[in-house]
Amino acid sequence: MDISTNRIGCVVLEGGTDEIIEKKSRFIAQVFPVQTEQEAMQIIEQTKKKYWDARHNCYAFILGEHGEVSRCTDDGEPSGTAGRPILEVLHGAGVHDILVIVTRYFGGTLLGTGGLVRAYSQAAQAGLAASTIIDKLMGYRLEIRTDYNGIGKLQYIFGQMGLPLMDTVYAEDVVVTVAVPDSDKDSLINKVTEATAGQAQISGQEEHIYFGVRDGEVLLFD
Repeated sequence: MDISTNRIGCVVLEGGTDEIIEKKSRFIAQVFPVQTEQEAMQIIEQTKKKYWDARHNCYAFILGEHGEVSRCTDDGEPSGTAGRPILEVLHGAGVHDILVIVTRYFGGTLLGTGGLVRAYSQAAQAGLAASTIIDKLMGYRLEIRTDYNGIGKLQYIFGQMGLPLMDTVYAEDVVVTVAVPDSDKDSLINKVTEATAGQAQISGQEEHIYFGVRDGEVLLFD
């Protein structure tokens, strides 16, 4: 499975939190999966209440598969030293539908513009590293029905192509459900047809799905 040709970005499966210390200033990064701007703003307001005594709560978020909506703020830091660096980290990671908030507790020493950019960038990177982020792929959920003589051949093909299984039902025949990236669908159908001499029945070729794979398990997205 060639992820690069089917990948439409990364998404946050589980948000995380981490922090860095720079000249006694604490930079606490929190990562959240978000779907709408309203949801992002609600989380930002909740964070400001939680860290009411912090000097700054800077953030950036990106919404949409193609980053249609993005926002960032320096929240009182010098212009371009906080929100923009956080946003650039997100763009560099290719992740969307994500909000990152970096809360700063001032340690008494000025960092300068370059120091602030580095600190907010490093905090955002630490937050991403503490989160679970997976590739979001576009493809199909194919159901393949075969007799028991054909299941071994199918399993070999799936393993060869690196395709994750979603389900297997053993009854009178065997029905295997597999997640197939867009660019691999035709190749899989050809291989299955050839291996089973055209006896396997394949359905599910009409509707796209969006999915990710974590530890071999297929996760479906809306």
